[in-house]
Amino acid sequence: MATDKKLALIVSDSIKAQEGAETLRKAHDWVKPADADVFVVLGGDGFLLHVLHEMLDKGRLRPCYGVNLGTVGFLMNRNGTKRTIAERIGRAREIAVHPLEMRATTQDGQEFSYYAINEVSLLRETRQTAKLEVKINGKVRMAELAGDGVLVSTPAGSTAYNLSANGPILPLGCNMLALTPISPFRPRRWKGAILPDSAEVEFRVREPAKRPVSAVADQKEVRDVRDVRICTARDRELTLLFDPGASLEERIFAEQFQA
Repeated sequence: MATDKKLALIVSDSIKAQEGAETLRKAHDWVKPADADVFVVLGGDGFLLHVLHEMLDKGRLRPCYGVNLGTVGFLMNRNGTKRTIAERIGRAREIAVHPLEMRATTQDGQEFSYYAINEVSLLRETRQTAKLEVKINGKVRMAELAGDGVLVSTPAGSTAYNLSANGPILPLGCNMLALTPISPFRPRRWKGAILPDSAEVEFRVREPAKRPVSAVADQKEVRDVRDVRICTARDRELTLLFDPGASLEERIFAEQFQA
């Protein structure tokens, strides 16, 4: 069934996405983004994240239907079917995603707040190992974590950087977060933790002058941080649209059973 929703086409600057958009532009009566009910996003995962972050910054959220004209396309739908774009969106399944909110304070007292759809990561800035104190809900759970850094991942981001750091894959709707160390030195065998998404996670940088640390919320970085607080942004809900049988939830399941 075709949708009667007004659609806006948002296209990455990549050559592949621009070429793919030519046919699609002629196949539907598109509206301007300001007038749209749904965004159709052509590109890769990185471009879709860029679009989602722009919506978070501007405060007006719309469902997004991604079409993969990038590389991995984990958050996207495949390009090219016999159905029209309106029919595909009319049949699409909605997946709600809550981002993380990172509140970082630098060594000189500046405060920054950014959202992360995939993960918030703390990373050493120099050759010196980072040393971090880890608090959960105000209680110190680890007095010192030494290594390249640490990250907190949402279920949607658990197959991205988190998986590369040997973190767990989290199913959508599990209401959990992954706390994953990055190349830990001490405690050497600590594999991380799975936390309820109601938890507030706080990191304090130890020996910051000698061991500076940056904090990164998806694509936004704050350098020379003193402490970082992370919690789920309950007041922000993003909606991703997926073709039947190809939802993000299904892809997360499939990722866990790859040979």
